[in-house]
Amino acid sequence: MTPGRVTSRRTAGSMLLFVDFQDRGDSIQGFCNFRILEEQKVDRDEFKKFAKCVRKGDIIRITGHPCRSSSGELSVMATQLPEFMAPCLHQIPEELRKDSDILAKRPHVDFLRDDRRLAILHIRARIIDEMRQFFSHHGFLEVNTPVLAAGAGGAVARPFETRATEFPDEPLNLRIAPELLLKRLVIGTGERVYEIGTVFRNEGIDATHNPEFQICEFYQPHATLGDLMKTTEKLFEGFSNAITGLAMHVPAVSKIVSKAPLITPGPFKQLEFIPTIEKAINRKLPPLHEPAATIAMTELCNELGITLPSNPTLPRILDHLAGLYIEPLCIDPTFITHHPNVMSPLAKCYMDHRIRQVVSLRAELFIKGREYVNAYEEENSPFEQRRNFEVQLAHKGTGDESMGGDGARGGVDESYIEALEWGLPPTGGWGCGIDRLVMLYSGSERIADVQPFGTLRNVVAMSKVGTNKWMRPLSASKS
Repeated sequence: MTPGRVTSRRTAGSMLLFVDFQDRGDSIQGFCNFRILEEQKVDRDEFKKFAKCVRKGDIIRITGHPCRSSSGELSVMATQLPEFMAPCLHQIPEELRKDSDILAKRPHVDFLRDDRRLAILHIRARIIDEMRQFFSHHGFLEVNTPVLAAGAGGAVARPFETRATEFPDEPLNLRIAPELLLKRLVIGTGERVYEIGTVFRNEGIDATHNPEFQICEFYQPHATLGDLMKTTEKLFEGFSNAITGLAMHVPAVSKIVSKAPLITPGPFKQLEFIPTIEKAINRKLPPLHEPAATIAMTELCNELGITLPSNPTLPRILDHLAGLYIEPLCIDPTFITHHPNVMSPLAKCYMDHRIRQVVSLRAELFIKGREYVNAYEEENSPFEQRRNFEVQLAHKGTGDESMGGDGARGGVDESYIEALEWGLPPTGGWGCGIDRLVMLYSGSERIADVQPFGTLRNVVAMSKVGTNKWMRPLSASKS
């Protein structure tokens, strides 16, 4: 018995019916010859009724044996009248605009009409599987951290707020990053740990951002920045090999990965943050660790005719300059390294005497101008971490919810500093957005195209399904 969803039907006279159907991505042709079915006591009227009623989208089951059609196509020759397992009461539209009302409110319809959507699910699953295999092979423990918390840390972003029945007077947040909790596990266990999970940031929706998205983070005791970059190169080589292997077995994947960029094996190019900007503007940057740095950078931008970002805090100005002068250079896989310490309050930093600037032991991987990985050696001194939080708070502009970089949103995170007092071993931390990886390896330009149910905008629209001329139920009975 072979089940599947009908993708097309055609007849050859009144005695022959051909039904193409799919099961788990495999296409099969069903061949129903009334002369053969008649021998199994199938009534002519029953055969005609089935041939008339079966439609694209129906789920049927054919019992028979393999054969080849007159054109040589491998088929299933029905020895019994096919069974209706579930009818499709709507006509599946052939052509739809990407922004159509149907796709926004009915993602399942898009899966029915576009095998690219299923291929992207395969790519996501294979990337996550490759991550788990890599980390397991290298001695990491997969862990889970709470999604609900009394505070939101590990990144600078506006959190979603909620309440629990058990604690009605205690405001809770959906996590914006698992970083601080994962480092507590390193403090307590000394183990290499990683987590693959969902985080939530109550911010805007665009081509590459959605308030809910999937990430992977790992923390490795005694790993240096060099170790983190080498691990990144190995992971991306593994992703490329895994997707290439997947494409050999899933035709729909093969179609779309051929349009994705080729990721060459490492070592990847490296660009130091401050020297690259200085070369681009042909000027030296002022000492960025000094109190007057914001004023000095504002004056420098004005002199050079560089438009300042809104609410121009020092981290925002530096992030803006990186977008202008560094990120466009990152077409092939490129690490941007050694950011100014003010951009990375959770990272270790040091005075680089070559350029007379305090920089962090941090690297971001960019491909085609888009960030994929953020990695750094973790600050493990509670005293330095407190100072970094205080500097970050001082740079925060009025009403500014995102200053650039990573850190704590509300101010000094006393509970995290207390945890550091118990001793965090020198640790390398690494984070990567899985949705962006899927975009990269599927050649997709929009995050909505790689999330199974689209962005939050699509999810909200799903609850507002109304009548639509394309979606009126068909009247033919399957009984």
